[in-house]
Amino acid sequence: MFQVFEQFFEARYRRRYNARLQLMAYQIEMLRSRIGTDRIYTRPEERAELIRIGAELDHDVDDVLLVVKQGTYRGWLRSQEGPKPKKPGRLGTPQTTINLVMRIAVENLTWGYERIQGELKKLGISIGATTISDILKREGHPPIPGKGSSRPPGQWKQFINSHMDTLVASDFFTKPVLTWRGWVDAYVLVFIHLGSRRVFMSPATFNPTEDWALQQSRNAAMRFEDMGIKIRYLIHDRDSKYSQRFRAFWNSEQVKCLRTPVRSPKANGYCECFIGKIKRECLNHFVCVSLDQLDYINREWLAYYNEHRPHQGTDIGNKVLRPDFSPTSEGDIKREQRLGGVISWYHREAA
Repeated sequence: MFQVFEQFFEARYRRRYNARLQLMAYQIEMLRSRIGTDRIYTRPEERAELIRIGAELDHDVDDVLLVVKQGTYRGWLRSQEGPKPKKPGRLGTPQTTINLVMRIAVENLTWGYERIQGELKKLGISIGATTISDILKREGHPPIPGKGSSRPPGQWKQFINSHMDTLVASDFFTKPVLTWRGWVDAYVLVFIHLGSRRVFMSPATFNPTEDWALQQSRNAAMRFEDMGIKIRYLIHDRDSKYSQRFRAFWNSEQVKCLRTPVRSPKANGYCECFIGKIKRECLNHFVCVSLDQLDYINREWLAYYNEHRPHQGTDIGNKVLRPDFSPTSEGDIKREQRLGGVISWYHREAA
């Protein structure tokens, strides 16, 4: 019995001894083939042979492996075992959401990241503007240029923030209309309630007289009263069309008129921002040939703005202005269009 154990340990020792000799001999061959070089670079077949021989020693080769460092040899072994599984982390954006982001971006080339984010929020899909930006950049979609801030500075900003719910801003904008006399500017008067962003927009006119502006003021006051909005302050610039009678009417309604400083468009930034939106996103795409056409375009835009468009203001929270609207994640996604596709929005089709 003792002889059997002796033979077993002798065979095992001899096998390891031979493996050590083979390992050292193979390294000598490697070194001989590289005489005259500063550094030894192992080839894949050489690494495989070193690992094969090292396996005979249970990879206990620290005292006989001279051609490479021990860490390198351990790295070869780890590479054979394959990559370690990654730790669980944040889930990626679902492919269906990525496809929807790209669909909206391609169908509406002038929409920015936050505009797309608001439309997705309506559809019950929560996604960050930065994620949308990353998706569009990854897919090679051109970025939308940023827009400058229109927020009022300093104490004026503090005043506006403190009176948002009772504050209305007003301004005129023009749109050229082609007539038999050539191009003539049509004037539109806008009133916007800062707290809710609800807007009243007058019909267009070529001759914005004092009487016309006064009548539009009456219409706006009745419209805001119907919406349950109590006005205390009205912001407007120093345009001569804001006459004494215009201010007297609002004073009779217990509304204080505040004129902005000279050459300070940011002091009336909310109204300026609205006018910029309607021009960029709508009116600049049309050549108007009559006041009726311009009024129709403005009515379609205003209905879209007040009922369907998400608003990106920090105090609004990228939401739709319509009080009865609530996001839903059920139903197929459909695209609605108006004015030949210039205006578009998305909604869930009821089952």
